[in-house]
Amino acid sequence: MNRSQSQGFTLIEIAIVLVIIGLLLGGVLKGQELITSARVRNLISQQDGVKAAFFGFQDRFRALPGDYTQATTNITGATQNGNGNGQIESTTTPLEDILVWEHLSKAGFINGSYTYTATAPYDTAVLKNPYSSYLQVVYGGWYGTSTADTGAGATSAARHHIKSGSQVPVEIIAEVDRKIDDGDALKGGFQFSSGNQYGNTQPAAPSGTGAANANQVCAGTDGIWLVKNGVTNCQGASLL
Repeated sequence: MNRSQSQGFTLIEIAIVLVIIGLLLGGVLKGQELITSARVRNLISQQDGVKAAFFGFQDRFRALPGDYTQATTNITGATQNGNGNGQIESTTTPLEDILVWEHLSKAGFINGSYTYTATAPYDTAVLKNPYSSYLQVVYGGWYGTSTADTGAGATSAARHHIKSGSQVPVEIIAEVDRKIDDGDALKGGFQFSSGNQYGNTQPAAPSGTGAANANQVCAGTDGIWLVKNGVTNCQGASLL
C-alpha cells in the first residue's frame, strides 16, 4: 500500500480543494450578480429613455405623443392623428396608446421605426421590453392596487404612466424600484402594475402575504415586493 492510500489527503490538500471550490462558487455568484445588475440597468435605461422621449415630444410639439392632432402634417411618416384632448387613451379610434410609438419614432425621439396598427400582433407598432413584452404609455389608473385603467377597478388616481411590460422577474422589478424610487411597490413614482392592454400575460394583483395565492403574486398589499416568491411575471409603472 502506498503513502496516499494509507494516509489519505493531507489537511493542506483538503484546504486547497476547499479554496478552489470557494473561488468557483464565488465566481458563479458574482456572475449572476452582474447579470442581474445589467438587466436592472437595462430596464431603468429603457424607462428613462421613454420618459425623455415623452417630455421631449411634448416640449417640441406642445402636445402629447399619440394624442397629437397635427402629427400627419408636422411629422414625416406619421399615418394617424390623435384627438387632442390631453390624454393618451386606450379606448379611442385610433388607439392613442399604440399610436404614441409611431409619433415618438417618426419624430426621432426613440430608436426604431414603429407604424400604427389597431390589431395584434403589435410587434411593428409597439416597443418591447427585454423580456419580449409590450410597453404601454397611457392615461389611467392601472397601477398600485388597481386592476383596470378605468372604471371600478381603477382605484388609483388616473394619470399618465409608462408600463414596463410584463414577464419581468420580481427580483429585477423590485431592484428597479429600489434604485429609482422608494422600494415600495404601491407608493411613489414607480409602482407595481397588474395590467396591460396589448395581450401581455397579466400579473396577479397585490395580495396579503398570508393569502392562498401568495406564491403567484409580485407584491403584497403592504407594498413589499415578494422577492421570495420568485415570480417571473411582474410589471412596474413609472408615473409621469
